[in-house]
Amino acid sequence: MKIFNRCIVLLLTLSLGLDSCEKASKEHLFDVPDPIDQLGVQRIDSMPNLPKPFKILEFNSLAKDYDKKVYDENQTGEYWPLVWMDNSRKNFDQETYGIYTAMGDVRQGKEHYDGIFHESLASIGSVLGASLVGIDKSNQNDYNYVGMLKNYYNSETNWNIMMNNTGPEVAQLGGGYARDWWYDVYPNVMFFAVADLYPQETENDPILRSVADKFYAADSVLNGNYDYSFFDYATMRPNKTWICTQQDAAAGHAYVLYSAYQKFKDPKYLKGAKSSLEALLNQKENYFYEILMPFGAYVSARMNAEQGTDYDYSEVLDWTFDGNSTCREGWGVLVDNWNGYDVSGLVGSTKHNGGFAFLMNTYDTMWPLVPMVRYDQRYANTIGKWMLNAANASRLFYPYEIPDDHQTIPEEKEHTKGVIAYEGLIKSSHYEEEGLYLDLEAPIAIGDGMKWNKANPKVSQFSVYGSGHVGIAGAIIAKTNVENILQLDLLATDFYRDQAYPSYLYYNPNPEIMEVTISVGSKEVKIYDAVKRAFIAKNVKDSFSFNVDKENSSLLILVPQNTVITEKNGKLYADDTIIDYRYSSSDKKSQ
Repeated sequence: MKIFNRCIVLLLTLSLGLDSCEKASKEHLFDVPDPIDQLGVQRIDSMPNLPKPFKILEFNSLAKDYDKKVYDENQTGEYWPLVWMDNSRKNFDQETYGIYTAMGDVRQGKEHYDGIFHESLASIGSVLGASLVGIDKSNQNDYNYVGMLKNYYNSETNWNIMMNNTGPEVAQLGGGYARDWWYDVYPNVMFFAVADLYPQETENDPILRSVADKFYAADSVLNGNYDYSFFDYATMRPNKTWICTQQDAAAGHAYVLYSAYQKFKDPKYLKGAKSSLEALLNQKENYFYEILMPFGAYVSARMNAEQGTDYDYSEVLDWTFDGNSTCREGWGVLVDNWNGYDVSGLVGSTKHNGGFAFLMNTYDTMWPLVPMVRYDQRYANTIGKWMLNAANASRLFYPYEIPDDHQTIPEEKEHTKGVIAYEGLIKSSHYEEEGLYLDLEAPIAIGDGMKWNKANPKVSQFSVYGSGHVGIAGAIIAKTNVENILQLDLLATDFYRDQAYPSYLYYNPNPEIMEVTISVGSKEVKIYDAVKRAFIAKNVKDSFSFNVDKENSSLLILVPQNTVITEKNGKLYADDTIIDYRYSSSDKKSQ
């Protein structure tokens, strides 16, 4: 039916005779547009097409500047340097390091707790961010920061997974260790990503296997029921506390196990990934807790594409944004305008003090949702629109990007050296008991640092840990010649993937067609648009201009000119490389 329909189009448009229809269908089949139906997420649909005031940061440059300053032991100034060496040799007989969670945190540094209180959210997150923008963290200033991350692998406690600290002695100061499940799962998600960027660091492989084995065993114990506050990976027992149950930990298990399957090709990891993912998909209510839920959408889309599953993950995607979490009230994505500032797209609580978004959560949600579109381009418009809003509003966390009268400590911003942001953005101050910042109007750049410890200085509102994840945005987001059309790299955070050609998403929020010009390199390519499901140009090199329809998107794949294009099992190939996983999907519009 598909070839017949396309032959009709070819006959009409190319004035071909019936005798040449078969030949035309083979030669031009892949040039006839057959746009894929787009799917929406109601909360994203409610976001502005043109958020204001509008400005996109140079995230890539910001990430490099962050790494240059934060990882410099010779930085001077009050509260600097932010990095120190830790020679406690916990878990591995090697020196490691720490960086501050927040500026001026009185619990951290060499002088406190023997220097062992540092968090993997900051260390692994900043190594990931820097690596994504091209910095080699395995060989920097005579340090192998990638290798030093191994000390977060808690072998001395028999948990045998990556954790937020190197040991439980300081766990009461942070999160995790049988108290808050996401803190125990997420370091492993981050570490798997870092490990994929450094395959030469073969000492990581036993750790990756150990983590995957633990998560596989835990999923077997849980047997589809993730209704717990934490899981003790030493005793292999789940439990509940006063903290919310965190069913979206299943998404973290699924992400790690599917990554392990892609790396090691052990079928038990695929089995475990499916089992944990299905536990999430079978939930009847939204249990989005902190950061893991969107990874469930990504793994679902990717498994559908690569493993032939048919997971309906639309609800998981809705839960990420809706702000109607069953236990953690309001957790989701903001859709709002505060006193003329669009804050839509930021991730956090939609209800706490009128709305309380966090920088780390916003950056880290970009990680799974942007590459998800590569496996399911039905969400191209939706994710493109959300990313435009999130990228624009993210600048408001930075003290040099938001007016002084919308931040708590503008007089202290020089200490950030232009690379450290506030931890959060809130509608009204949550320091009611302290009587602080109550006169400020929204949006208010603020942080939790003084809530963690009464001795913490005001500058502890500046988030070293959250700012370190900027490399995720830096690797994904680039500007184009059209101010509000971003180039989103779909491969940047698509870890443990098969061979792929450069793939970019462009969303046009404007009420008219816009022409975008990009650089495609010096070698000739043919350009495939996975939204149109057709090649839109051939024999292209250097610069290329194309039109993006109003409030619509283009998903371009730059395919080497001489590759042979074929369709097999519903997928479109360039030689042996898949360029469209949904080429012949049943949701295609009829011609």
